[in-house]
Amino acid sequence: MTDPPYPRTLLKMSGEILAGKQGYGIDPLVVSNLARQVKSVVERGLQVCIVIGGGNFFRGLSMESGGLDRVSGDYLGMLGTIMNSVALQNALEGIGVDTRVLSAISIIQLAEPYIRRRAIRHLEKGRVIICAGGTGNPYFTTDTAAVLRGIEIGAGLILKGTKVDGVFDDDPATNPEANKLHCITYEEVIEKKLRVMDLTAVTLCMENQIPIVVFNIKQDGNLLKAATGDQIGTIVMRDVS
Repeated sequence: MTDPPYPRTLLKMSGEILAGKQGYGIDPLVVSNLARQVKSVVERGLQVCIVIGGGNFFRGLSMESGGLDRVSGDYLGMLGTIMNSVALQNALEGIGVDTRVLSAISIIQLAEPYIRRRAIRHLEKGRVIICAGGTGNPYFTTDTAAVLRGIEIGAGLILKGTKVDGVFDDDPATNPEANKLHCITYEEVIEKKLRVMDLTAVTLCMENQIPIVVFNIKQDGNLLKAATGDQIGTIVMRDVS
């Protein structure tokens, strides 16, 4: 068995993944499946940091048009990420995976404060860490928060777990002729406005030369494949030659 190419990785998931078919809130079966997939990665000796969005509870940007202040809306979204993080922590610890939630927003009854050195120390001890609360600031997405945390902890790879098999040249839900892109550059993502991550997140990855793998996390076993370097989904990197 070969060693994984990146010993420390960051997994970013949208909150909608946790909602499952119900489309809102948290589906316990989905969370349990995700926990088992994360455990399989930990059992391979990899250090794992996770960032989850809060869109299954609240989206600050979408509520702005209804009259809600953007800053307040973004903070409500951050609270949603904390709820998702605690739910996943519970599922992971229920199957024997030592896990810590670290929050950019002070909520000491549920999570430790995010401190970079503490986060790295948890990883070195074999614990999964879940970084909640985004960056702690409004106007920044959880994509950007995920990449920022990945850079801070020295992750070699960003895994973007989605509901689709990768990045396509068109929306596969509306265009059956859409082609999957197996390998693309950061510049192509930015120029073609492909829906991988937001512009700030992609730019941060490009500047720090951290590859992004976009894959379908709903398929059992895909997380382990992506984390251990198997050809799966779409990889975004500097040089695709």
